[in-house]
Amino acid sequence: MANGLLLRAASPGLRPAAAANGGSSADSGRGHGTVTIGDSRTRGVALRLGGSSRRDLSFVTKASRDHSGLTRQLLDFQHDTIEEEVGAEHDPFMGLKARFLDFKKRNYVENFSNYQSLAEQQTPKFMVVACADSRVCPTGILGFQPGEAFTVRNVANLVPPYEHGGSETSAALEFAVNTLEVENVLVVGHSRCGGIQALMSMKDDSTSGSFIKNWVSIGKSARLSTKAAAGNLGFEMQCRHCEKESINSSLLNLLTYPWIEKRVNEGTLNLHGGYYNFIDCTFEKWTLVYRQGLEGGSKYAIKNRSTWS
Repeated sequence: MANGLLLRAASPGLRPAAAANGGSSADSGRGHGTVTIGDSRTRGVALRLGGSSRRDLSFVTKASRDHSGLTRQLLDFQHDTIEEEVGAEHDPFMGLKARFLDFKKRNYVENFSNYQSLAEQQTPKFMVVACADSRVCPTGILGFQPGEAFTVRNVANLVPPYEHGGSETSAALEFAVNTLEVENVLVVGHSRCGGIQALMSMKDDSTSGSFIKNWVSIGKSARLSTKAAAGNLGFEMQCRHCEKESINSSLLNLLTYPWIEKRVNEGTLNLHGGYYNFIDCTFEKWTLVYRQGLEGGSKYAIKNRSTWS
């Protein structure tokens, strides 16, 4: 598609300046691939991507409700195979398809009764908070099987405090702890974390419209602790220190959720930290102790620390 891609979208959220001219460039085609969103009764608008140094962005993008049209298409063609223009040798899904079919043959079919039980309900023992980094898949690293771990992944494996408000992480925690009643929450950090590098690179008084910087600022307390404890070290070593510091910060943030603190005090929920070093393939694990009257007057301590190598 040397001339770019033509996208036809029946969306009230896209307002092209050319609409007033009654043009129908979406229908002219001329060799372009076309995707229609919505039904044929709805007037569409055209969006051209690439193919020209001139970018026509003369529209306002708003939240679209055309997902219902997309879903109808999926339901209409759920049993059909749609031929794609992308050649098989360039299709990134060919490898995934082969892996899925292998999974179905070697795992699903051989453990059919287990998957039938999972289809009815899940009773995981673990809630895992891990990083979105592609090198750090908790299922691959720790060998979790389907139904064993309820997992949420975000940039830098951060747990925001309760007062931060709603997020996908707090929603996942609420469901895992209150509905699934998991017995363990495990926060997994890792080496060479880009999110931690972004956190450690922030200025003390920086304000930014960046989604990444706004998110990782949740870990500012870990950054300050790192600067105090390892400020004399190089940037890489500071990041290494902060990677673990932020895990403990997230563990303490977990206790700001009333229903988590309650279950920890009752002894029905345990909070754990984990650190995966993919440079030498080692894994450190520890458990947070939370109770009044610990040594030194603190409410927090670490126990059951071990390194797997």
